[in-house]
Amino acid sequence: MFPRTSLTSLIVGLFLLYVLHTCWVMFGIVYTKPCEKPKSDSCIAPYLAGKPRLQLSVYTALRPNADGGHSLIHREEEFDVNTRFERLVNVSLPKKTRKNGTLYAMVFLHQAGVSPWQDPHQVHLVTQLTTYMLPKPPEISLITGQDEPQKPDQQKQSSDSEQDRPVSHWRSRLTVNVVSENFLFDREALPGDVHRYMRVYQSGKKMIYLPLLFVDELSNRVKDLMEINSSTTELPLTISYDSIALGKLRFWIHMQDAVYSLQQFGFTEKDADEIKGIFVDTNLYFLALTFFVAAFHLLFDFLAFKNDISFWKHKKSMVGMSSKAVLWRCFSTIVIFLYLLDEQTSLLVLVPAGIGSLIEVWKVKKAFKIHVIWRGLTPTFLFGKLDESEKRTEEYDTLAMKYLSYLLYPLCISGAVYSLVFVKYKSWYSWIINSLVNGVYAFGFLFMLPQLFVNYKLKSVAHLPWKAFMYKAFNTFIDDVFAFIITMPTSHRLACFRDDVVFLVYLYQRW
Repeated sequence: MFPRTSLTSLIVGLFLLYVLHTCWVMFGIVYTKPCEKPKSDSCIAPYLAGKPRLQLSVYTALRPNADGGHSLIHREEEFDVNTRFERLVNVSLPKKTRKNGTLYAMVFLHQAGVSPWQDPHQVHLVTQLTTYMLPKPPEISLITGQDEPQKPDQQKQSSDSEQDRPVSHWRSRLTVNVVSENFLFDREALPGDVHRYMRVYQSGKKMIYLPLLFVDELSNRVKDLMEINSSTTELPLTISYDSIALGKLRFWIHMQDAVYSLQQFGFTEKDADEIKGIFVDTNLYFLALTFFVAAFHLLFDFLAFKNDISFWKHKKSMVGMSSKAVLWRCFSTIVIFLYLLDEQTSLLVLVPAGIGSLIEVWKVKKAFKIHVIWRGLTPTFLFGKLDESEKRTEEYDTLAMKYLSYLLYPLCISGAVYSLVFVKYKSWYSWIINSLVNGVYAFGFLFMLPQLFVNYKLKSVAHLPWKAFMYKAFNTFIDDVFAFIITMPTSHRLACFRDDVVFLVYLYQRW
């Protein structure tokens, strides 16, 4: 009665609906309906339309409500909403902050010549100037045991880090924005995200809203953090100001809330920082492109996993398939996963690497026909036998690996010895993982060559999972784009471009 629909077509259809829905939601965020009747009482007029003289004042306090005192660190006397500026100030740290405490910044926008604490038309926001993070573990030479000389206070901090105790870090940047456009809001269609930043007062029959002040938390990056110790009495703070469009403000509020939600779900400051980098370091047009690229990457990832698992699930024979290449892929993905874990890489990169490792382990089990029999808590591994066609493939595979070993092993060993002598590491485990992953990244593509050699000898590529290969090829080119957007180790970034060459060779063999 109904035409049969494949799972892939259904997934692609749902994906397109998701993209269209997201575009509609994004349009609703950046577009705000203005008040259609400016003379009516339902409109909320901007305070800035009267061109008042304003000042911007920044205070520090130990508590967000300023109980216990506050200190003025900067005042912009001739403040112009449309004029961008950047000021560098030195902030004195209270004793409590130096002892692993916190410090808050209170940003006021108020009438010129009037104290912000007495101005009825002032607007202000409170933000933290400190955050808690685990200090970076020291790196030493594993041969000599030498480390860079440390001050006594830094040594004390090192002992604290051994106990995995978060310490206070200084946010060296404070970014402030004010909506400069004289937008007329409709009281009946006031966006909820803007409402919480809006202060309104009655002027006759009209409703007036005070300037929309916003502190950009997304601009606080991990790379700008400075560790605070007890001897630090003063630290620099860059106060930067720029006007912001209403649409961008609403978008920034939603993105800031999204990052905060991720942190509530267990994302660390470093993980959240990777998300911030995508928004802060790119313009909105490139950000829109990034969204579509990420959406297609997710689709191709799922389709590649689906087709790869389907191919290996029904795979009964290893004719034409390099078992050594399968084993190497399993080993390399596990090593890469452990390396990314050791480098505390973003979960955006870590989670897919972990899932890929599990799939590669399962493929090794299928390739070598391994059966696991449990006798109580003791597993017994049984290996299946090869037929004549599989043995011929195995001969070509072994021959290819023999030639590769003459080149690969000396390069890996010499690279590991060089890094041991000239590079500093956190531990021996870190050196082992780094040496293995450098071998995987630098020479790992050589282990993909046995499959090319088997294809050449058999004069056939019909045995390969071409659907999964094509989806992975699309994702490889998408990874090239992400290599410049998401923060990741340099060697992992170079590996993205290395895979392009291998896929092109596979395509040439198919042709």
